[in-house]
Amino acid sequence: MQVMPIVYIGIGSNLGSREENCIRSVRLLRDSGLTIKKESSLYKTEPWGVTDQPYFVNMAVGAETSMKPEELLETLKAIERQMGRKEAGKWGPRIIDLDILLHDDLVIRTPELCIPHPLMHRREFVLRPLSEIAPDILHPLLKKTISALLSEIKP
Repeated sequence: MQVMPIVYIGIGSNLGSREENCIRSVRLLRDSGLTIKKESSLYKTEPWGVTDQPYFVNMAVGAETSMKPEELLETLKAIERQMGRKEAGKWGPRIIDLDILLHDDLVIRTPELCIPHPLMHRREFVLRPLSEIAPDILHPLLKKTISALLSEIKP
């Protein structure tokens, strides 16, 4: 039996019904062929980067998928478009945001795709839900667990 890669996806929304947007995106991930194994709680979080916008609701999921990372990225972008996401500039408000945080222990750095997510270790809104479902997963570049990275975030 072939072992499927495990991916962790960060989910966030700060427009419309934020909680419903996050929950719907998980359903659409399932419909796209991902096998969702773990879902974090929903967390209300302050905006990061551009602070003059509504608060976010964030969560994370762990899933099995046979998709290659580039195919997964296209799937996430298609779900965002299906849900009505419009480009609003870097770190701007969005109805849904789906980010590949980790894909097994792969390290990919291309103009289109960076895995692990390049800023995840600095973002509490990513690490808190991820640490709920995968506290002992090792960041492949920093060689620290998700819970250790979360403990290093300055309040």
